[in-house]
Amino acid sequence: MCIKNGVSKLEIDIEKCTGCGQCVMLCPVQAIKLIDNKAHIDKDLCVECSICYRNAGCPGKAIKPKRLKWPRLVRNPFSDVIATHKLTGVPGRGTEEMKTNDITSRFGENEIGISIEIGRPGVGTRLRNIELFSIELSKIGVDYEEASPVTALFADDHGYIKEEIKNERVLSAIIEFKVPINKATQVFQLIKEVEKKIDTVFSVGVISRVAENGTIPIINLLSEQGFSIRPNAKINVGLGKP
Repeated sequence: MCIKNGVSKLEIDIEKCTGCGQCVMLCPVQAIKLIDNKAHIDKDLCVECSICYRNAGCPGKAIKPKRLKWPRLVRNPFSDVIATHKLTGVPGRGTEEMKTNDITSRFGENEIGISIEIGRPGVGTRLRNIELFSIELSKIGVDYEEASPVTALFADDHGYIKEEIKNERVLSAIIEFKVPINKATQVFQLIKEVEKKIDTVFSVGVISRVAENGTIPIINLLSEQGFSIRPNAKINVGLGKP
């Protein structure tokens, strides 16, 4: 797993905490609480996004960074908006290829690109939820984006992720892949099955080329599967559970 070394975890110096509650209000996953007028970080819930450290304006300067170690280190690039994953070279939980197909030609004729973002700020997810999708997607034979942070978590070609990181909590993780359009129905049916099992929210993005006659073939297929979509828009159809 290629993550920049030296990333820091956050702790609160109780002696310096004034109990102002600013870090509590800013935490996107409700991992900080006031106990006896002092802020405490729930280490299990914390996703290491560093928002409290950068933005709370702690008057007592009580929030202190300390070096993260593996496997907790994996939380940071999936949660911190300014963290850079070495595989992608850019901040963010996904790759630019999913968003710049006109330039990269990542998805060819009769292919579609799909992204599945598991979790989101305010909710979060355990990395084990990736396997709910990836094990079954691997059986279908999808072509994963090689430079994706999630692909780097796989322990094998069957979609299993490394055992030691399964319980790590992050803001969200994005599975990126492409399939021939004739396999799209299998993927959409799989997504519906996972919705019944997952304990967080997820959103699905679909990328396809516009045909020479101006139509978008995948739209009809999505409609047949019961998905309501708008062309050229990012739509969260409310899959999963809050």
